[in-house]
Amino acid sequence: MCGRYAIYGPVSTSRAMKRVEDQLGLDLSASINQREPQYNVAPTQYAPVVALAEGGAQVKGLKWGLIPSWAKDPGIGARAINSRAETVAEKPMFRAAFKKRRCLVPASGYFEWRLEGGAKQPYYIREPDGNLMMFAGLWEAWRASDADEWTRTYTIVTGEPGRVSGDIHDRQPVILPPDLLDAWLTVSPEDALALLKVLPEAELTYHAVSKAVGNVRHKGPELVEPITVT
Repeated sequence: MCGRYAIYGPVSTSRAMKRVEDQLGLDLSASINQREPQYNVAPTQYAPVVALAEGGAQVKGLKWGLIPSWAKDPGIGARAINSRAETVAEKPMFRAAFKKRRCLVPASGYFEWRLEGGAKQPYYIREPDGNLMMFAGLWEAWRASDADEWTRTYTIVTGEPGRVSGDIHDRQPVILPPDLLDAWLTVSPEDALALLKVLPEAELTYHAVSKAVGNVRHKGPELVEPITVT
């Protein structure tokens, strides 16, 4: 499960970032750098998501926790912050979005907790060179029967952990390499499902962080800084 993550600049114009932007046809680094940094993105909060729109890929602020179009109670979204890669094409909650509304969730890193000495210790997991990661996601639009405005929401697809993240948790976000970003957004549902089964393992590293990240009221950059666990 991925229940907290961070997204902040400055995002550099590194070779890895250039590959991402070439795939998307989008100046993603500028879009992220112009936004307020978010060091503790939590469910039901808004964060940047990359989705296809008229004219190509665009960055939009969506609410974390997918609300399917048929839902009567928007509270269902708080239970749909993650979708499992193994069942995403079948579950009623996600299958319509998987067919037509796949998206990318940019992240600088994400948090997971590990039980140590009877207490949960949070860790920050990121790309070793600090490059922006792109999680596989899905998005939906929902509107109450008595409302005029749509609420647009998203979920992060999770899969089996790699060798590094598996030290901390038994799931991890599906991290897409630069050359498969456009495919995730555009290919058929059948090809997208096949893509999930052949992804290369992402290179990751992690370090312990303050337990303050467990409180959504804490939002500062110190949340991603390494600490020494004694």
